[in-house]
Amino acid sequence: MSTRHTYRVIVRGTWEGLTEADRERLLAEADRHGLAGMRFSEEGSLTYDAALKHFSFRYVVLSDPEDGEEMAAAVAEDRAQTVLAGRGLGHGALRSTVTDMDTMKINRKGRRGSGAA
Repeated sequence: MSTRHTYRVIVRGTWEGLTEADRERLLAEADRHGLAGMRFSEEGSLTYDAALKHFSFRYVVLSDPEDGEEMAAAVAEDRAQTVLAGRGLGHGALRSTVTDMDTMKINRKGRRGSGAA
């Protein structure tokens, strides 16, 4: 039995084919989807700005490490596509960046030995 890993996935895309109604709706909600709303969660957080050119989702994906980062990216992209399709929002190809939080090294400043070699 393997331990599940926690992956943080950023899914990025470009808006395409938005209708005027889509644009008005997105602009009306833009304050809730700005930089302050960026956080990683299983349900994801959508961020974009008033230019309505690009968007991103931030997801937490729990998965077996054997499935790897590719599976975490696929799961997050599927979640993003589901949200966008559910809202009837057009977009181009999605790309993902994945970080395995369980294998990430943390560099702590000031933890080096105090003596010189």
